Parts: sequence; C-alpha cells; structure tokens
Amino acid sequence: MAVDLRDPPESYLAFWREYHVCTLTTPRPDGSPHVVAVGATYAPEDGELGVARVIANRHSRKVANVLAAGPDGARAAVCQVAGRHWATLEGVARIRTEPEEVANAVERYAARYGRTPSPNPDRVVVEITLTRAMGRT
Repeated sequence: MAVDLRDPPESYLAFWREYHVCTLTTPRPDGSPHVVAVGATYAPEDGELGVARVIANRHSRKVANVLAAGPDGARAAVCQVAGRHWATLEGVARIRTEPEEVANAVERYAARYGRTPSPNPDRVVVEITLTRAMGRT
C-alpha cells in the first residue's frame, strides 16, 4: 500500500522508530540486487520527502554498489518486517563521508537501536533521498 511521504500516517512513523532489523537493497554493477541486513533510520523532517540512513564501512559491498552507480547515486530500498506489519522506503542512495554527517547518522542509530556503535574510522553513511514509501503498519 502506498504511503504519502509528504504526510505519512503516525503508525508508519512509529513503526520506523521501533527496534527492527532492516534490509538494504542496492544494485550490483551487473544490475542484480544485493540485499543485506542493516540498521536503518528514517528522518521525514530531512528534505521535502525525507531521508533514510544506514551507517556502513566504506569498504563494504553496499557502499561499493552505490559508488559504482556514479555521482547521480543508485536506486535503493530499505525494508523492515514484523509479523504482518511491513514498511519499505525507496529512493536514491549516495555516500556521505563528512564527519558531521557520520556523527548525525550514528546519533540517530543510537536513538533507534539503544546502543552507540563502536568507533570506526572507516564509517560512512548510505544516505537515501526518498522518492516512494509503501507499507502496512
């Protein structure tokens, strides 16, 4: 079911604040999907339609996939499921390396998942500028 990113229902926002393991799907250079378990955060207040963030190691396959797409970014999706409830966010992923962006993403992750990740000098952010949302919450 489509969700209006300009006015998502409170149940949808609440579901994205709960502790859930997510999946991130990025395209490999050959076009096939790469799906991996991640922690993700959703910030509807960032930008017109919102932003989803995933912290990652700069040497990971997911980061390589996004970088291989070039400066325009890669189509990507994050999804979470809990019983009959599910939510998917789609958009264009880019890699952010600025220390303040990484720190912001780590803070958001800590708020959602109740723990601060260990320091990692190779940490970057997969930032997804959202274009579509779906779900049943």
